[in-house]
Amino acid sequence: MSETTHFGFQEVAEEEKAHKVEEVFSSVAQRYDLMNDLMSGGLHRLWKRFTVEQSFLRPGNRVLDVAGGTGDLSRLFAKKVGPTGQVVLTDINAAMLGIGRDRLLDEGLMTPAVQCDAEKLPFVSNHFDCVCVAFGLRNMTHKEIALGEMWRVLRPGGRLLVLEFSRVWKPLQKVYDAYSFNVLPKLGAAITQDAESYRYLAESIRMHPDQESLKQMMEHSGLERVQYFNLSAGVVALHRGYKL
Repeated sequence: MSETTHFGFQEVAEEEKAHKVEEVFSSVAQRYDLMNDLMSGGLHRLWKRFTVEQSFLRPGNRVLDVAGGTGDLSRLFAKKVGPTGQVVLTDINAAMLGIGRDRLLDEGLMTPAVQCDAEKLPFVSNHFDCVCVAFGLRNMTHKEIALGEMWRVLRPGGRLLVLEFSRVWKPLQKVYDAYSFNVLPKLGAAITQDAESYRYLAESIRMHPDQESLKQMMEHSGLERVQYFNLSAGVVALHRGYKL
């Protein structure tokens, strides 16, 4: 009997989740960035810039951008590490990765783009100064395996950054829920002709571990000095941990 996992509020067989997530992102890839701007009122750009500032990267460092999709963070990381550094963009979804790769090339950034599963990273151990996953962890079937893989490829002294939707400040919960379950699907239908993918987004956020739970998961994966920063009243949280 196969194990089950969450796909939004649904229970699905573990082997089905990756395919269902792929369908979601293949459907919205072409208008993914536009939807991010509309959904967050542009705030996602500030969240990502804050994440890069908290990476403490220096010229020459090596960065792995896991589930990096259309390349927003890879572009910012590339500016930090400069021509002597390296940024590797990865995603499991070919449509998202292709858009990210093309955008980076259009800006003159020769960033390697690798299609791979975060639970089976095809990189040597103890290699990267920083690994980042932004808005991707909640879509992974075995989050603890993915976190363990990210820990493995970090060099000692390196840091993992996890930027993800989290638990909003309680007084805002009702308003946030109304926006998530009523406005987002309608916006998705209007912009991408896909309401269901944005209904999944709202549901997947509720099923993702809260700030303290994710902190504990990162610690169990071997990361130390784990701390988190609540952004926009907890709509999003940035977790940072070190491999010591």
